[in-house]
Amino acid sequence: MPLNRFYRAGLAFVFLWFLIGGMAHFALTETEMRIVPPYIPWPRAMVLISGAFELLGAAGLLWRPTRRSAAWGLFALTLAVTPAHLYMLQQPELFPSVPYWALVLRLPLQVALLALIAWIAVRRPALPPERA
Repeated sequence: MPLNRFYRAGLAFVFLWFLIGGMAHFALTETEMRIVPPYIPWPRAMVLISGAFELLGAAGLLWRPTRRSAAWGLFALTLAVTPAHLYMLQQPELFPSVPYWALVLRLPLQVALLALIAWIAVRRPALPPERA
């Protein structure tokens, strides 16, 4: 049973990560647009689309029949936004409010997030016992 507790904690973390992140894409669109690399077209649309996918993925995690697909979708989305993290690391002078150490730490944290999302996608927690 302790593994189920870790699973639920990981699921809650990933859900909140993408729920809050997805809302930020709409509440702070201009700020989010600043981290879109210049070679990616239509930064506003990309921010809004990725925010919508974050919210859809977070919602999909809540329902067991869609959880696996939602997790794999969030995994792919996390990979897709990696260029923004690399851009920030390559151009730190454009982001003076973010300490350089945070930009460096972001990449290993993203790898850990990917591992957690993949674990959620492949693991099937035990169902609770039925009541008599």
